[in-house]
Amino acid sequence: MKKMSLPNQLLLGLLFGVIFGFLLQKGGVAKYHVLLGSLLLEDFTVMKVMLTAIIVGSVGIFSLHAFNLVKLDIKPTRYAANIIGGLVFGVGFGLLGYCPGTGAAALGQGNWDVVGGIVGLLLGSYLFAEFSKVFSKTINKWGDRGQLTLPELIPMERTKFLLIWLPLLTVSLFAIHWIAVR
Repeated sequence: MKKMSLPNQLLLGLLFGVIFGFLLQKGGVAKYHVLLGSLLLEDFTVMKVMLTAIIVGSVGIFSLHAFNLVKLDIKPTRYAANIIGGLVFGVGFGLLGYCPGTGAAALGQGNWDVVGGIVGLLLGSYLFAEFSKVFSKTINKWGDRGQLTLPELIPMERTKFLLIWLPLLTVSLFAIHWIAVR
């Protein structure tokens, strides 16, 4: 595989970021009341969008990987860092009502209530970068399991796992769509 130049990577990242933001906005998941409804388990739009993205993304990525068109870059599973990061993300999402992606899409559609959250996101990202050396010697070592994936955790061969997991996700998506209160 030939490596793409940095400017091309940045342009491609920008293009896909704009497309992603557009799709978030068109899917309705950049609206505060929809996000709040998902946190209160009253609106399942976000869950349906995320399940759809997981299914389509999994089929796409693993198909491309099967044909040697992409290399999987699996990040290490680090329990402490994942739990702490999840808690920080959850508290921020709960307080602000937006996650980073939906916050950017909300700003793009003119929701000024997200500006404080984006400033906090940028500050948090800066602080994380500043403390990354400390984290690499402490938190990142706690519960480090290496490049662990669900099929390895079960254990099950990846193709067999996907042949079971993707239909289950698809059935879950349709069940949520038909059972959820509208």
